[in-house]
Amino acid sequence: CLLSRGLGDVYKRQVLEACSTEEISDTPSRSSVNSSEVEKREPLTINLSNSNFSDLTKIGGWKNYTQEDLLLVRISENEIRAFDNRCPHQGNRDRWEFDGSSFTCQYHFNSYSTSCSGSLICYPTTFEDDILTISFE
Repeated sequence: CLLSRGLGDVYKRQVLEACSTEEISDTPSRSSVNSSEVEKREPLTINLSNSNFSDLTKIGGWKNYTQEDLLLVRISENEIRAFDNRCPHQGNRDRWEFDGSSFTCQYHFNSYSTSCSGSLICYPTTFEDDILTISFE
């Protein structure tokens, strides 16, 4: 998305706007990511009764768990999804917002769905008795 803005009669400058969206992104989805691109890690277990994870007790609650490079979102009573918090656009990890259906990176305002078939790398999870286990397969 390149557009030209006039700055008076004498000067013109080109302004390059970030206009990528998930729909037109050429970033590979989880299913097509080369396994060498994803860091191999041991499964992570999180006790959701810990007060640091209180936002995940309600459906639609979420957390940017920066210590583990994860975005976590409560999808339903029995499902929590875990995504790599690396923005597919430029790799930023620390400035995310969630509107109830998609994550938005606050650096360039690109949005990504909570679908595991979207642009964010989605990790398999199991959830039982307030214990969330994330596998990094």
